[in-house]
Amino acid sequence: MHLRGELGCLTYCTNIHPGETWAETRRTVAERVTRVKQRVCPEQPFGVGLRLSARAAEALAAPNNLEDFAALLSENDLYVFTINGFPYGPFHDTTVKAKVYEPSWAEGARLDYTNRLADLLARLLPEGMTGSISTVPCAFRPVGRGQEEAMREHLLRHAVHLHRISEETGKQIALALEPEPHCYLETTGEALTFFQDWLLNVNSVRRMGELTGLSSAQAEQALRRHLGVCFDVCHAAVEYEDPGESVAALRGAGIAVPKLQLSAALHLRRVTPETLERLRAFDEETYLHQVVARRGETLERFLDLPDAFAAAEAQSYDEWRVHFHVPLFLAELEHFSTTQHVLAEVLELHRQAPISDHLEVETYTWDVLPPDLRNVPVEDAIARELSWVTTRLNA
Repeated sequence: MHLRGELGCLTYCTNIHPGETWAETRRTVAERVTRVKQRVCPEQPFGVGLRLSARAAEALAAPNNLEDFAALLSENDLYVFTINGFPYGPFHDTTVKAKVYEPSWAEGARLDYTNRLADLLARLLPEGMTGSISTVPCAFRPVGRGQEEAMREHLLRHAVHLHRISEETGKQIALALEPEPHCYLETTGEALTFFQDWLLNVNSVRRMGELTGLSSAQAEQALRRHLGVCFDVCHAAVEYEDPGESVAALRGAGIAVPKLQLSAALHLRRVTPETLERLRAFDEETYLHQVVARRGETLERFLDLPDAFAAAEAQSYDEWRVHFHVPLFLAELEHFSTTQHVLAEVLELHRQAPISDHLEVETYTWDVLPPDLRNVPVEDAIARELSWVTTRLNA
C-alpha cells in the first residue's frame, strides 16, 4: 500500500505462506493476500511482495497463466511491485538450511532464474512504478570464496538484462543483494566492499559498456541504477550494526537500497542456563538460525543454534542475537527479547529521510515459531505487523 509523502510502498513477503508450485502461489494471492488486504486497506490498492520459486516462475511465464494472474490482481485491487528471488527451491515443510543459498551467483542457473523474475515483474509492474527483486548475498560464505569473477560476471549480465528491459519497456527494475549472517556478503560493510571492489570498479564499468554499448559514464549509471542492497533489519541487528551508520555508508557510496526488509530477530540480553534452555524451543530443522554472540567487545559467530549451544557449555557470553525472524509487534517474549528496538530506529530514520521506495515485512518463520507465538490466524498477525509499521511511520 502507498504510504504518505515520500515514504514509499509497504507490503509483506508472501514467503510466509507455504507454496512451491504456481497453483499454490496463485491460491496464496487469491485467498490469503486478499484477506490481509481486507484487514489493512480495504478501500485502497494493495501491493504484493511476491515470492516465486524457480518452478512457479517457469509456470507463470506461460502466456495463459500470466494473463490469468494479471486479471486476478486487477479484480482484487492488487499489484506486484517487488519479488523475493532469494529462495530458488523448496522453502517450507522440508529441511532448507544452507540450501536456501543455492544456486549461488557463481552459477548460471541463478542468473537464468533472476532474469525470468525480471521479465515477469516487467509485465506485472504498474506504469510509473519502479520494481525490485531481492536475492541471495552472492553465495553461502564457504561457497563464495574464490568465485568473485564468476559472481561478478553473472551479476553484470543481469544488470544488462535489466537495462534492456528498461530500454524496451520503460520499466525500471533493480536487483537488491541481501547481506545475511554466514554468507559471502554478511554485513553492510562487506556489501559496500564488494560493490566498490567488484561491481563498480573500472573493469566492471568497462565490461558493462562492452555488453550494452554505453559510454563509461552511462555504464556506471546503469550499474548503480540496477544493482543495489536489500537492507534486512533483522540481519543487520544480528550483526550488531548501527543502522544509522549503515544507511549513511550506503548513501555516501551512492549504493541504492531498492528494498528495505522489515524484520526482527531474537535477542538474549542475558545469556543464562535458563534462557538458553528456553531458547531450545526455537531450534528447529527447517532453517538456519545463525547466532552472533557478544563477549565484551568481541563477537563470535555460529552457523546454527546447535553450534552456539555447544560453545556455551564451555564459554560464557554477555549477549546473543539469533537469526530467527519473529513478529514485529513483539518487543519482549516471556524469557528474552527481540531486536524490535533496532527496527524502530530504522523506521524513524526512514521517516526522517526515506531509505527505500519499497518496504517489505518479512516474517517467513511463522510456521516454525513455538505454538504459543502463533496462536492467531496468520493473516491477523500480518495485518498487525503492517499496522505496527504504519503507526511508527505516522503513515
